[in-house]
Amino acid sequence: MKLINRIVLITTCFFASFLDVPLSHAVHQNKSSEEKPLEMKVILERVYLDGETSQEQKKEKIWSMEDFWARYEDWQLLDESPSQMVFRKQMDDISPLMKANGYFGLSNEGILTIFLGKPEPSSKVIQSFFQIDVGKLESRNHSELNKGIRVGTRDHYLRVIETYRHFTAAPDKQ
Repeated sequence: MKLINRIVLITTCFFASFLDVPLSHAVHQNKSSEEKPLEMKVILERVYLDGETSQEQKKEKIWSMEDFWARYEDWQLLDESPSQMVFRKQMDDISPLMKANGYFGLSNEGILTIFLGKPEPSSKVIQSFFQIDVGKLESRNHSELNKGIRVGTRDHYLRVIETYRHFTAAPDKQ
């Protein structure tokens, strides 16, 4: 009997893909603990405030579609097939890369920038913001940007951007 249930489940998924029926409508809840779960590849895409995107891939054993959908209710479904689902979530945080290695500084052009590591000519740029009028900066602020201001947290990231927004260079008038 278990084999027949598994064959019905696989056949349903197979035909659902050809009929363009979402898998969620094609697979019924497994009620018997003797049945094998549906195995699905799940890709979770996280988009952070700083523009970085991370992707996590995992195999899920699905005993109940209701429980599966509840687990990902805060995620946006991007793609669905009989063997894989792709979800995306907008994170209200900065990326782990930014927290671990991000430093605010000034580019050679005077643009407020976040570097991978302390600001140096060879440092990789993670994110750029806006032109700073360095003439408006106090020497302490200019020195801090030249040395690099560690990003650390989401709140500090937002606070530094807001602080230096007041020193934005006026656009050239032509």
